[in-house]
Amino acid sequence: MTVPTRPLRLPFRLLPYGERAVLLELPAAPMVTALREELLARAEPGITGVVAGARTLLIELDPAQLPAAQLSAVLSAAALAAVAASGRSDSDEVELRVRYDGADLASVAEQLGVSVDTVVERHTSADYVVQFCGFSPGFGYLTGLHPSLRLPRLSSPRPAVPAGSVAIADEFTGVYPRRSPGGWLLLGTTSAVLFDPERNPPALLRPGTRVRFRAT
Repeated sequence: MTVPTRPLRLPFRLLPYGERAVLLELPAAPMVTALREELLARAEPGITGVVAGARTLLIELDPAQLPAAQLSAVLSAAALAAVAASGRSDSDEVELRVRYDGADLASVAEQLGVSVDTVVERHTSADYVVQFCGFSPGFGYLTGLHPSLRLPRLSSPRPAVPAGSVAIADEFTGVYPRRSPGGWLLLGTTSAVLFDPERNPPALLRPGTRVRFRAT
């Protein structure tokens, strides 16, 4: 697909991605979620799929329905609407009950020079949004983490992290849906089932879902 040369009216970068898709590079994670929700709500003819990343949106297209010449105008209008609606909280919200007993909880508190209770309070006080999903089925990358908890992942990943482990790494928090290798810092565990192929939809956490953690 040929990307139109006329620039978007907002600070995004638009890149070709094969013959039937474009990639939007966005300045901040919350804008990815807001624009994704706006595009899905509009159901614009010619946009056949929207896939969120950390700072990107992959937009799958049908060029027969949405010519390249119209693409900038469509995306700019959606982006402006997304900015205007970014303060709304009308997405689904999931509450996860957590037992804060993680293997790294004490070391996180030590690194920050605070008590374990303070770490728990900071983790539970934030409003999170699933930015994108990946790594394994049902694993959501949640933004909204308290700035002080943005610590690097382990230098050497664990060969096996228990299912339900609530963890942090860099700017994200997340929950391991199943037992798997992982290098995130473990704060606690939840009994919530993050992915069930018999459920509709199978994933409990999906891009745009709002999440709250509650200590048990």
